[in-house]
Amino acid sequence: MMTTECSIPAGLPKKTDSLCPECLTIIPATIREENGKVVMEKSCPKHGAFKDVVWSDAEMYKRAEMWAKDGIGVKDPLIKGAKTCPFECGLCDLHLSHTGLANVDLTNRCNLKCPICFANANQAGYVFEPDYDTVVKMLKLLRAQKPVPTPAVQFSGGEPTIHPRFLDIIKAAHDLGFAQVQVATNGIEFAKSIDFAQKASDNGLNTIYLQFDGLRREIYQRARGKDLLDVKMKVIENIRKVKHHPSIVFVPTVVKGVNDDQVWPILHYALENMDVVRGVNFQPVAFTGRITNEELEKGRYTLPDLAKDIEKQSGGLIKTTDWYPVPAVAAISELWVALYGDPKITLTTHAHCGIATYMFVKDPDHVIPVTRFVDVDSLFAELYDLAKKAGPKRIKAFSKVKAYRLLKKHLREDQLPDGMSSTDFLRSLSGVLSEETKSELARFSWRMMYVGAMHFMDSYNYDIERVKRCMIHYTTPDGKIIPFCAYNSGPVYRTAVEKQFSVPLAEWRKKHGDEYT
Repeated sequence: MMTTECSIPAGLPKKTDSLCPECLTIIPATIREENGKVVMEKSCPKHGAFKDVVWSDAEMYKRAEMWAKDGIGVKDPLIKGAKTCPFECGLCDLHLSHTGLANVDLTNRCNLKCPICFANANQAGYVFEPDYDTVVKMLKLLRAQKPVPTPAVQFSGGEPTIHPRFLDIIKAAHDLGFAQVQVATNGIEFAKSIDFAQKASDNGLNTIYLQFDGLRREIYQRARGKDLLDVKMKVIENIRKVKHHPSIVFVPTVVKGVNDDQVWPILHYALENMDVVRGVNFQPVAFTGRITNEELEKGRYTLPDLAKDIEKQSGGLIKTTDWYPVPAVAAISELWVALYGDPKITLTTHAHCGIATYMFVKDPDHVIPVTRFVDVDSLFAELYDLAKKAGPKRIKAFSKVKAYRLLKKHLREDQLPDGMSSTDFLRSLSGVLSEETKSELARFSWRMMYVGAMHFMDSYNYDIERVKRCMIHYTTPDGKIIPFCAYNSGPVYRTAVEKQFSVPLAEWRKKHGDEYT
């Protein structure tokens, strides 16, 4: 395993700072092993002790942190001399990662009223919906970030597709140079109209992050307040008919006892539709309200729970050892900089924020994770060492041939799936490490399916070290950039931002009517 550079000590137990779930005061916390699980313990002088499971498998936790790596933050943070994370967001100079994916909330209105949603205009009593010019200003802020301009933007909400200028905003993001333009959506508008879907695609929409909680109707009734299964299937059908269609990524919110038995059926359904569905990104539920310790213990669902459920439900097609934490791939970005000089996005999220794997797909019942036939540990270790040895000098003449030879060293040829030759695989993948990246990656990716999971925090499992390394950020109308888990939980910047730039609900309805509020 490679030696990484992270200021968080490896191993258990360890100390961190967290928040009191009652008063949101910063309090010390201990993360330790208990009965094979990793728990966080903390105590507030006013509200007493709290304990929560942060990872349900201690060995997986320790393996993940072996890939931990700190980033370099941003070149010109808005908040300088910050002392208290997460109460000085902007970004501040305590933050260790640049923006990998930016969320831009277009509205807090929605055409649903989901019980598990972060944003709800009707419940809030006001409407937050920045106009077109404000949104463009927010997008320009992201593209001006240094050393790496934000490469991907995701429009969110509420339901972003009901913003009156949604299609114009998609085009503006495309024209500003975002490599990935995404929308997080319940899919209703895409299910209603192929024309709407085609216009979104024509304007530059790359990916539909489709809320997809399972294949049983009662799941949607319980989690979303309405049976939406036919809507989800109609989205797939309509996108399939769109010329140069965007890809779909299923985004299931996993709730223990509600749909945790659906994690493999969801992934299998994605495989059945992989002509348009290119990935699944699971999100274990975060608890945004106050709950009892008993409810917390009963309902907490962690990343190892997901990995184990997929292994069990798939009959071992995907094992817990096939998953890697997000910063494992940082070595690729570092080598790129060593090769070509220009800074690239480097995924330096906290090692316990998310996990992922890629699968080679022959058909929905025959999948093999790439980790089975590529020794990922040794490959990434060598990439990392190459990048570090280069230092300030560039690695010259790192041809596709050299990349091919490097990859071949770490290929388990006897484990390659039927129908895949080592030559074809290596030629395609070696293009990722050469200047022919784009065309070669396209050749390689058509038969690959991405599956990942991101566990966003709530006030019960809040770890400020995770906040400092977050790469999924929100940008706000007043020019701030705020990490996801600071915006939606903890000090709850979302409420403050929305109130500052909102219109009272009654005033909105008087002017616009009460649709979707």
